[in-house]
Amino acid sequence: MRSGLTIIFLCLGLTVFAQQDPMLMRINGKDILRSEFEYIYNKNNALSGIEQKTLNEYVDLFVNFKLKVAAAEAMGLDTTRAFREELEGYRRQLAKTYLTDETVSELAARQIYDKMKANQRAGQVRVSHIFKSLPQTATSHLLRTTETRMDSLYTALQNGQADFDACVRNFSDEKKSFWVSWLQMPAEFEDTVFKMKPGEISRPFFTPQGIHIVKVLERKDILPFEDVKDEIVRRQTRRHGMDKGTESLVEKLKKEYQYTPDKVGMDELLAKGQTEKKLFTLGGREYTGQMFANFAIAHPQGIQRQLKGFIMKSVLDYEYSRLEQKYPEFRMLMQEYRDGMLLFEISNREIWERVPSDEVGMAAYFDKHRSDYHWKNPHYKGIVIHSATKRIGKQVRKLLKSLPEEEWQDAIRLTFNAKKQQVQAEQGLFALGDNIYVDDEIFKKEKAEPIPSFPFTTFLGEKIKGPESYQEVRGLLAGDYQNYLEERWVARLRAASKVEINQEVLKTVNKH
Repeated sequence: MRSGLTIIFLCLGLTVFAQQDPMLMRINGKDILRSEFEYIYNKNNALSGIEQKTLNEYVDLFVNFKLKVAAAEAMGLDTTRAFREELEGYRRQLAKTYLTDETVSELAARQIYDKMKANQRAGQVRVSHIFKSLPQTATSHLLRTTETRMDSLYTALQNGQADFDACVRNFSDEKKSFWVSWLQMPAEFEDTVFKMKPGEISRPFFTPQGIHIVKVLERKDILPFEDVKDEIVRRQTRRHGMDKGTESLVEKLKKEYQYTPDKVGMDELLAKGQTEKKLFTLGGREYTGQMFANFAIAHPQGIQRQLKGFIMKSVLDYEYSRLEQKYPEFRMLMQEYRDGMLLFEISNREIWERVPSDEVGMAAYFDKHRSDYHWKNPHYKGIVIHSATKRIGKQVRKLLKSLPEEEWQDAIRLTFNAKKQQVQAEQGLFALGDNIYVDDEIFKKEKAEPIPSFPFTTFLGEKIKGPESYQEVRGLLAGDYQNYLEERWVARLRAASKVEINQEVLKTVNKH
């Protein structure tokens, strides 16, 4: 009876969901829900500087977009290692904001900031120190010897018998000065330096890293909270393993996913350091001692901290696996990024990589659409020759008349400028305003002054109404040819596909 009721309620739930988010279109048998279309439609129409599209116009664009993505999937572009790694990297980055309680995290950071402002740890302190590193396994003899030496250095500094900077250079394991902010260095270090004034030198003191004599060089006031908030959270995490916002979220998720510890397994693990028993359940799944052992190998700490870390990681990993189900906006962003990657890759292969090297195709397109590229005003195609003497200018012009245009510059360089530069020349296609000498002589507009070293100017070329070769309008042509290839590609995709639009659901877009 219970299973029958479960099926009935499940069917009712699916029916309600289908009514809330109905199928808007079906492309090659794949359903597209209204929510996905609305998300992209509203997002793109909200972008400033983008031409606003009507609903029907955007439906066409959306269908073309989905057909291109489907073509990329058919080629297996979504299965490559590079694609999967980039998508997973984006997912990890996006998930960060979903795996912490932002309110609690900001409140904790604010409390730390207020403490920093209220005591001497506000701002930053730049320090230099005489530092001797001491390993955790240091013998008592090494500790005594190092401490005695540092005491002697401190006495010499106090009596003016030693220079601090010289001691840093000669004795310290750390030579460079550095800035210290709260929660950046060990507490013992910060307790000392934040009480000191610029120019003051500390007595020798120990930290977990070794023994120090510190000199404060300068101090800076604390920055505004918004400028340091993220850094405070990062330092809290480094020092304590997890920030307050994440800890708060974990506690909420434990309740949501019915985290249930197993006392027998927990007690055995804490007593013996290992167990084969169940430790806890989460979301209906059992987490065992063997799973903990695998975690512990990668996190060498005390057993209590290891267990706490394992529980937190398990909770966060479970939440990470459910983000698409739990948060529609997360699912939409992931879908958008995934489809965008596929669109870029397939467009690159079908269009963008092809255009620069398809000389035959561009030439054929230009011949067919030549009239589209006629100019409103004529251009000058040729060369402007500036020469040291009028005689040389005539010789240059006579020589170039007998040669193809592509050989003109080499002929000038080898014949007239080999030993001494006698000619300066500009060759190309010139519109009004491109070259003052062309404007003067050819277009009869602006008056040009002669070049002092090459005062005689002559021309070889002609005025033309439109380009003679596609190379002369290559930049403009490339964009048009790209659009032409895309139109043909979309037409092929459309012809090979079945697209069904639910017009009744389309009428409800943004109206439900």
